[in-house]
Amino acid sequence: MEAEQVIEKILSDARAEAGKIAAEARQREDAEQSELDKKLEEYKSQTSELVTQKAADEKAHILAAARMEIAKALLAEKRAVLDEIFDQARNKLGSLSDDDYRALMTKLMLQAAETGEEEVLIDKGDKRINRELIAEVNRGFTPAGKGALKLSEEKLAIQGGFILRRGKVKTNVSFGVLLDQARKEMEIKLAKEMFS
Repeated sequence: MEAEQVIEKILSDARAEAGKIAAEARQREDAEQSELDKKLEEYKSQTSELVTQKAADEKAHILAAARMEIAKALLAEKRAVLDEIFDQARNKLGSLSDDDYRALMTKLMLQAAETGEEEVLIDKGDKRINRELIAEVNRGFTPAGKGALKLSEEKLAIQGGFILRRGKVKTNVSFGVLLDQARKEMEIKLAKEMFS
């Protein structure tokens, strides 16, 4: 074989080997590009899922905040209505006829007295709770009329109702306390409605 043929053979083999190497490189590049495309698609999918989840979380947060604001506004409205109702109740209690006022006080004294021997303290301006009313209440304790309530000489600023005192123990049955207790019970019910 001549030198040219040998050189041509070497060059031919080198070209074949270079073609083979280039083909393998293209295959590796295609495989890597395919793997990269696959990973890129996974990242796009994960990003889309994260965006969707974030949007759902944000929506839930906005809705929860809106519900809370609505509940607060509703509670404020209910409180305003309660204010009006209890103002009307206070006015109505203050404007009861003498007979109705005495009947109410009799009922409340009979319910509030623990022993029937308490001292009854009334408002400074109250003329409707008097010794006659106390005597009537005392007759209502038992069939034998053994109540021993006494009207105190001490007068307080309680704006209606009375306070029963036995030693250091006082039972406050003033209109202010009765209305405050009723209001607290109503507010507890409203709060339960709001958070249920």
